[in-house]
Amino acid sequence: MSGSLSLEALFALVIAFFGTRWLTPLNIRLAGRYNLLAQPNDRSIHTYPTPTAGGITFGILGIILQLGIGLMNYRQSYGIYLIRLGLISIPLLLFGILDDRYQSRARYKLLWQVITALLMFWAGYRVTYLTNPVGDNFPLGWMSLPMTIFWFVLMMNAINLIDGLDGLASGITCIVSVVLATIALREGNVLAVILAGILFGSNLAFLKYNFSPATIFMGDTGSLIIGLNLAAISTAGNASYKGLTAMTLMVPFIALAIPLLDTALAFFRRIGTGSIFRADKAHIHHYLLALGLSQKTIALITYFVTSLFGLAALGFSFSPHKVVFSTLVVLMAVLIILAYFIMHKGRKS
Repeated sequence: MSGSLSLEALFALVIAFFGTRWLTPLNIRLAGRYNLLAQPNDRSIHTYPTPTAGGITFGILGIILQLGIGLMNYRQSYGIYLIRLGLISIPLLLFGILDDRYQSRARYKLLWQVITALLMFWAGYRVTYLTNPVGDNFPLGWMSLPMTIFWFVLMMNAINLIDGLDGLASGITCIVSVVLATIALREGNVLAVILAGILFGSNLAFLKYNFSPATIFMGDTGSLIIGLNLAAISTAGNASYKGLTAMTLMVPFIALAIPLLDTALAFFRRIGTGSIFRADKAHIHHYLLALGLSQKTIALITYFVTSLFGLAALGFSFSPHKVVFSTLVVLMAVLIILAYFIMHKGRKS
């Protein structure tokens, strides 16, 4: 990647950081004025009305940066992809705001996520291969469309479900963005570097207001935008170069091990209750709270574990896949055992 393009990505990161840092206080005031407040209920952890829809700030900034950089580079393939992502993000951001304000039903949220995923497939963000850690990658062919829809919906819901504790989603996003940016720099993936830079800068700044005790929540407005962009980064390979590289689904899948595991557990748990749309208070961080840990402690532990999996994801890119895959299997087994132990102890508490 050329020096000018590296400066372009750095510029996007800096604008996203300082823009989010300066505009979030305005977001807090507007949230109070227009009743964008998260009210305490039997599933919430907070005990007083808190401004939500904090994703408005970094969502709008991200869209402006994507469209602006895209228009300046419209003759390049990554410029076109940035423009398409920015345009698709606009209706998703608006839906997130409405959802934070009126609390739409989960089935409507899922429908809008599927529509967004279809638009992203049309825009060229597609899952075309599955990574084989011990051999050649597997081309999907006609399964590319359903797999793309599944991946985008999974990522948006994973961030949404993990956003139940102060600073959790923002901190994880920062760590994963660094991992993806590092690999994208090595691969020369301009589009992925720019998107990861925007995500890192905006969420690092937002963490100042979102870390415990949070003065604003990102809400569905923020979690949907973050999930969309993370999914876009991991499917952005064809926008900047041809051929297979390490920027595949395996990398974000490894780095996002905690939220993805929590999503899988929630899915199977809710099947047992008769509805996957029924929200509950049985996520991993809820059980950690039941064990007496503070929100800050849980967030820091989660950051540490996510960093370990992030290093594993980097190893998957830089080292022989068989070695890293064996290490990953051990890490995942340990994580699942710990999750089971935490949930078992949490239920008793």
